[in-house]
Amino acid sequence: MTSHGDAPLGVFDSGLGGLTVVRALRRRCPAEDIVYLGDTARVPYGTRSPETVVRYALGCARVLIGRGVKAIVVACNTVSAVAIDMLRVELDLPVLGVILPGARAAVAASRGATIGVLGTAGTIASGAYPRAVASLSTRTEVAGQAAPLLVSLAEEGWVEGEVPRLVARRYLEPLIGAGARSIVLGCTHFPLLRAAIEAETASLAGGPLPIVDSASATAEEVASFLAERGLATSRSTPGALSLLVTDLPKSFATVAARFLGEPVVADGAASSSTQVGDAVRSPTQVGGDAAGHSSNFSAQSVDVEQIDL
Repeated sequence: MTSHGDAPLGVFDSGLGGLTVVRALRRRCPAEDIVYLGDTARVPYGTRSPETVVRYALGCARVLIGRGVKAIVVACNTVSAVAIDMLRVELDLPVLGVILPGARAAVAASRGATIGVLGTAGTIASGAYPRAVASLSTRTEVAGQAAPLLVSLAEEGWVEGEVPRLVARRYLEPLIGAGARSIVLGCTHFPLLRAAIEAETASLAGGPLPIVDSASATAEEVASFLAERGLATSRSTPGALSLLVTDLPKSFATVAARFLGEPVVADGAASSSTQVGDAVRSPTQVGGDAAGHSSNFSAQSVDVEQIDL
């Protein structure tokens, strides 16, 4: 019988961008089994009303609970911004988001200076980052900037060259102008564009500034939380990864690999609505995190299943 600590972690996002959080979790907690749900049929959440986001989030969380998860990581800044409190009220298991870990890391990096946040329209409009920062440091100001085109660039894999740098510069200019001395990547898509964001931030600020990846910060806090609560797995072997999606487009393998940082090889049945035996191959030095660090997983398979919500 599987102990509660050896039950899987549940992770969900509106699409596949949350796989950047899974990537960070697999690097930080390599023995943990993970069940990831990407609501690819209803992406994006960033333009939805708060009421709709709450309804979608509850539906995703209940699917993961049905899969026997021991805790849920909300790998979506929009859901973390507008629905995390409702999830914690409605669900009888731990729920962790990405906003507070990102804010905590930003406060540490900023040393009292203004923090700039790039995010979706929904995340910025919610005021979640300013509230989180205020709960940690009453003296630190936050400037937010919605950056929807960065999401599209990440989805398309257009993460290098002049276009992403120009788009990043357009969104960074008001943040640097407001005195930001650190930048939070407040969307799970944005780690893929970190190089462009770092370069343009340094250009505008006259030198490099700290770039805070909320995915990495979240993975650190999840690891600490599991250890403190006695929920960390007792296994030492690499954990398994299962992917649930609400739509399985032809581009699934390409986009999933882009965010996960590991090659995803889909078979010819990838367009069906039944379970698909895909392979995620992640040999040492292949893939890695969004900042370019290598992953250290041996080749393994992952279940990919299309579900209805």
